[in-house]
Amino acid sequence: MKGKEHNLDLRVSDVKQYQYCPRVVYYQYVMPVDKAVTYKMEKGKAAQEDLEELEQRRKLRAYGLSEGKRRFNWWVHSRDLGLSGKLDMAIETGDAIYPVDFKFTREPPRKNHVYQLAGYALILEDTERRPVTKGFIYLIPEKDAFVFDLTEEIKAECLNTLEQIRDMIRAERFPDPPSRRAKCVDCEYQNYCRDIW
Repeated sequence: MKGKEHNLDLRVSDVKQYQYCPRVVYYQYVMPVDKAVTYKMEKGKAAQEDLEELEQRRKLRAYGLSEGKRRFNWWVHSRDLGLSGKLDMAIETGDAIYPVDFKFTREPPRKNHVYQLAGYALILEDTERRPVTKGFIYLIPEKDAFVFDLTEEIKAECLNTLEQIRDMIRAERFPDPPSRRAKCVDCEYQNYCRDIW
């Protein structure tokens, strides 16, 4: 990773969005447009603030850990990866760092959420010089944490996704819509996808 600086910095959330629907990233970088703020976004933000307050007093049992220090809203950046983001929470133990992402949903985490965790893992490995092998997605409504192994394969797929995003942006290539139209129902950019609606 060292020695390779990117002239197109991306956000960890771009990896998640691209895996969910590449058009979201296209609208943010290639054709910037105003996005609608959805009810789910507003509700999630308020719920996350409440959760942060609770997390400071709560034990780490939900994460299967006996000890560790929490770090909230941690802005992380890797110049070598050209990647940055605000990590909802990190748990630091004597020998490891675990990224934790809060989600306001009752549905189980999906592949795009795991890629987002992998993006944070890659940044932390680069900047903190420690391997990051696991991460958590905490579902706020369910009060439940899912643990994910952040394998080298997942991290490599995350790096590949970053290059796909950069290629799309440089070529200004409008991507195809997602195959599942259900993804479009609550999208903040749905007004711009006239080929779907």
